[in-house]
Amino acid sequence: MRNLLVAGNWKMNGSGAANSALVEAVVAGRPAASSVELLVCPPFPYLAAVAAALKGSGITLGAQTVSEYDKGAYTGEVSAAMLRDIGCDAVIVGHSERRALYGETSEAVAAKFAAALAAGLLPILCVGETLTDREAGNTEAVVDEQLDAVLNTAGADGIRQAVIAYEPVWAIGTGKTASPEQAQEVHRHIRSRIAGYDAGVAAAVQILYGGSVKGDNAEGLFSMPDIDGGLIGGASLKADDFLAIAEAATRVRGS
Repeated sequence: MRNLLVAGNWKMNGSGAANSALVEAVVAGRPAASSVELLVCPPFPYLAAVAAALKGSGITLGAQTVSEYDKGAYTGEVSAAMLRDIGCDAVIVGHSERRALYGETSEAVAAKFAAALAAGLLPILCVGETLTDREAGNTEAVVDEQLDAVLNTAGADGIRQAVIAYEPVWAIGTGKTASPEQAQEVHRHIRSRIAGYDAGVAAAVQILYGGSVKGDNAEGLFSMPDIDGGLIGGASLKADDFLAIAEAATRVRGS
């Protein structure tokens, strides 16, 4: 059975003092269930401090994005090797905000995915459709294009070493959430798409749901057979909210 993963994407939020208090509370209150994994992704300036605060806690540290380049004249960029050097084990690639606000194409996301793998980082690949896409009946086509760009570059073996996060763009930070059944339908499709490359990888890969997940809706979402946890935005900034989601995960797939 796949473990559940609850990952917090702090986005561009936090401060030294706020982060210290948040991490201390999450470490102290984390569920004991071994089948529920926790991961946090602070902004770049705080990664080293959070790495130190998480040491020995069993909570994984991730970054929010990464450069596709190893090194060189790329002002403002951060390489996968640098992330590893300061204690990261994972990195988000292809978040919808990176795609929409910074013009990251699926090809660029695939290159970032490959760079993360090459450095030994766990890529968390985000895919998802806009409200316009969904209303036009294009959800599967959009998700397939985003997923296939990585599958065609890294292959099923690359996906074996990654996590997928399905985030319907219309549900991110809007208060709207896909119903468990709506989310499950897309998660099942993603798993089926991967199975076309390798059935074993499809069965094993964790696929998270992201989009206004909270303590009161997490259990219903995580109870779906193809949903393996959540990529959490706003609710990851308050320890009580994040821990409530983690506790919901333990009720679904506890010890």
